[in-house]
Amino acid sequence: MNYFRSKRLVLRAVEPEDLELYYQIENDTALWHTSVATAPFSRYALRRFLEQASCDAYADGRVPLVACLHDGTPIGLVDMYDYSVAHERAEVGIVIRTPWQRQGYGLEALQLLCRYAACHLHLHQLYAIVAATNQPAIGLFTKAGFRASGRLTDWLRTATADYVDAIILQSYKETK
Repeated sequence: MNYFRSKRLVLRAVEPEDLELYYQIENDTALWHTSVATAPFSRYALRRFLEQASCDAYADGRVPLVACLHDGTPIGLVDMYDYSVAHERAEVGIVIRTPWQRQGYGLEALQLLCRYAACHLHLHQLYAIVAATNQPAIGLFTKAGFRASGRLTDWLRTATADYVDAIILQSYKETK
């Protein structure tokens, strides 16, 4: 079974050549409210990240992947991070670039990541913390089988210095 290939997509390891893709996405201030970013990333810092990423969940505590069309065109990033060996869980982040949004690519990429996490890493749980106002992301995770399990009040600060609640979305193996 190839965990990283679907009908339309391939998830692949990050490469040094992905520097510009990371630079564009990580420095897109319109996305900062969905992450912990507080300042722009330099090319130097991103180059070091890409050079040091082994894509080994056990070694790095994360698995950063690039979502590509079969022709190699990178359309987004999928990341599994804060990996806990003891608790068999990891947090998930996903960004699909604007030209490819709302075409099912995000769902496909997320399903591939979930299959890899469950079948190969044997994770019990994946989770995401999403702004309660981010209905497209909540819809994406829900379609992928994640369930809302909690609400964090005033969890995320917006660009206008307001606070919004966050929803915890979880996908986990039933153990009962």
